[in-house]
Amino acid sequence: MSKFDKFCQSCGMPMEKDPEKGGTNADGSKSVKYCSYCYQSGSFKDNFSKPSEMVSFVKDKLKEMGYGPIKRWFYTSHISQLERWKVQKMR
Repeated sequence: MSKFDKFCQSCGMPMEKDPEKGGTNADGSKSVKYCSYCYQSGSFKDNFSKPSEMVSFVKDKLKEMGYGPIKRWFYTSHISQLERWKVQKMR
């Protein structure tokens, strides 16, 4: 079990903060890896191809929510280590 298992493996949001408690796989089952903001019906809702794109997106969302620059950095500093982005590095 990884230290990241409780977080969306795309955006890094704590899964417990997801109102849907996970996205959906192609077969309609709940995804235990990805949140409902990132993943629906077995595919990602965004067209990001690099972790830096997700970092920018999440930082903008956090700014909208009133988080300061230090918290925005802290909450996004691990995104490139999440499963979605590690898999893409291997390609």
